[in-house]
Amino acid sequence: MNDMDRDRSVGAPEAAVSNDPKETKASASDQLPRGLRWRLSAPLTGGSRRTRFALFMHWLTPRSTDRLLDVGVTDTDWRSSNFLEAGYPWPEQITAISLEPMPTFERLFPSVRVVVGDGRRLPFESNSFDIGFSNAVIEHVGSRSDQRRFVGELMRTCRHVFVATPNAAFPIDPHTLLPFVHWLPRRLRDRVLCLVGQERWAGESNLNPLRASELAGLFPAETRVQIVRQRVLGLTTVIIAVAEPNDRPKTE
Repeated sequence: MNDMDRDRSVGAPEAAVSNDPKETKASASDQLPRGLRWRLSAPLTGGSRRTRFALFMHWLTPRSTDRLLDVGVTDTDWRSSNFLEAGYPWPEQITAISLEPMPTFERLFPSVRVVVGDGRRLPFESNSFDIGFSNAVIEHVGSRSDQRRFVGELMRTCRHVFVATPNAAFPIDPHTLLPFVHWLPRRLRDRVLCLVGQERWAGESNLNPLRASELAGLFPAETRVQIVRQRVLGLTTVIIAVAEPNDRPKTE
């Protein structure tokens, strides 16, 4: 249920990157959440990601020859953050893109090609990939306009797309673990986050959550989009857009 570890992914504000391995390791470690709430949420996080991976395999039915683009990996092995690469049977077919170098990621997944770039301006030709995947990234890329560009680039470069994000209609935000605060008007929400020591999530450039209709609305008009809901106790915690252009015939 908690996907906060994606806050440094593609499209999020860039941070300074050191070439010193010790400094890089310390910096990555500093980003890991701490405290009782996070420890208690760990089993939910792992279960949620296993479910999401199963949904991805079911809805996209990838083949060994499919070229796959993962937009927004993270440079840590915390809670199997990069669960797609950890579970995918053909990692050599994956190209992963992130805003900055990923030394830990490359050590863990040596078969995966890593490209540094921005998800809003992907450095690939149109239809370069069969499948595009993005998990818990789109809520961090900025304004609705930025999010629309992010989706547009996925649709331009990939034949089929799987985009997952926490559901803004769920009463607890998985980044802050605070109830209802993300439903407040933007200025008031940012003020509350700063007051409780969660200023890292203030501002739409850091966190701009989406409801199902808003996620679907980011896709171009000529796109066939299906919203898949990942639920816990009947409540939708994660929304997933499975999409492809209308002019591409669906394969069984």
